[in-house]
Amino acid sequence: MSAARRRLLVDLLIMVAAFVAATLVAEAAGAANLGTAISFGQIGFAIAAFYVVFRR
Repeated sequence: MSAARRRLLVDLLIMVAAFVAATLVAEAAGAANLGTAISFGQIGFAIAAFYVVFRR
């Protein structure tokens, strides 16, 4: 596996993990429903995407 492909997979993993983690934290914190928790997951994904794009 090339270095560029490995970096792409790591970046994707960071963003997906941020989405899942933020969703689970919102659910554990008592979000009103799953839709609300997923909204927080989207915010986490956006923050992670910002990090991935601007860390270079």
